Amino acid sequence: MSTEHDWITTPVTVDILRGHLDVEATAQGLLPHRLPARARRQIPDHQLAMAEAQPSGVRLAFRTRATAVELDTRPTKRAYPGFPAPADGVYDLLVDGRLTAQATVAGGNVHTITDMFTQSSELTEGPAGTARFAGLPAGDKDVEIWLPHTEITELIALRTDAPVEQAPESGRRVWLHHGSSLSHGSNATHPTGIWPALAAAQGEVELVNLGFGGGALLDPFTARAMRDTPADLISLKIGINVVNADAMRLRAFVPAVHGFLDTVREGHPTTPLLVVSPLLCPVQEDTPGPLAPDFDGKTLRFKATGDPAERAAGRLTLNVIRAELARIVGQRAADDPNLHYLDGRDLYGERDYAEFPLPDEVHPDQAGHRRIAENFGRLAFGAGGPFAVETG
Repeated sequence: MSTEHDWITTPVTVDILRGHLDVEATAQGLLPHRLPARARRQIPDHQLAMAEAQPSGVRLAFRTRATAVELDTRPTKRAYPGFPAPADGVYDLLVDGRLTAQATVAGGNVHTITDMFTQSSELTEGPAGTARFAGLPAGDKDVEIWLPHTEITELIALRTDAPVEQAPESGRRVWLHHGSSLSHGSNATHPTGIWPALAAAQGEVELVNLGFGGGALLDPFTARAMRDTPADLISLKIGINVVNADAMRLRAFVPAVHGFLDTVREGHPTTPLLVVSPLLCPVQEDTPGPLAPDFDGKTLRFKATGDPAERAAGRLTLNVIRAELARIVGQRAADDPNLHYLDGRDLYGERDYAEFPLPDEVHPDQAGHRRIAENFGRLAFGAGGPFAVETG
């Protein structure tokens, strides 16, 4: 801990957290979760357990006159044998909604992935560290610290050189979003640079991000979590994980989509609900999964390994899923005027791929995240969009 300031320690409590659905008390602090405890007890694999505990979209929010802030955390990072050590996750500090400073925390625990398919891992424990921010503007201000979307983050202590109080309610609408690794933020370089965070800023809404890398598989426990979470706007980006996990055939997929929507609607019967089909991903457009890593030297890429001829037997591809989602939403919208459909290729399609290709054939880079957010902001939050602010 730095000694150049007269520090005030503020307990990290749920009162200053945003974007989470649950917290777990640890020996030293709090661990934010993006699924409630009941749902976590039903998680069937290590991949989703790790993804939901990575706090994509989770942030501390408080009001203060402080010009210096320190946040003690213990990160848990993910590593792969034979690859360089993972980069330290980035903490974004916003002042009155503007990105003002960034920091990292070295050390912490490391989960080394021992099997790419099951995501099983070995844990090496490490020390806590401190994210430090200095030179913040003087005067009263609303401060947010967005936690790294790439690593589990145990929150231990918050220190400032002036008192902290709970941030006032923003009055903004709450946007509840569920999706895959693209929504989680894969390949984005910092937490407010993931496309849902960028789109939320553009739409002036409060984000609750249930984007789970590898975990958007129409799980009933996720649907129940969304059902029980207060929200003014809801979106579901469905499909790519179902294909790349080769998780189900067409016969199972269709009723699973209906069941997921039915459950969400139990808690949000008239909330604007946008179903988004998969974004363009050339390796999976017409080739079924499962997806497999394709190592090119030290570069990780992915390839689809299924047989396109088996589409006739119900094997799923992105094009098959888009057609089914459009049909399902069209059918249900006759009785549900607040249900909407968006073709994911309108967010990231062939022209976007030509300009911002996918570095690993599946996930966009930071520029790709910005393009997706711009398109979502225009199509969802813009005039005539399903999330547009009603006037008059």
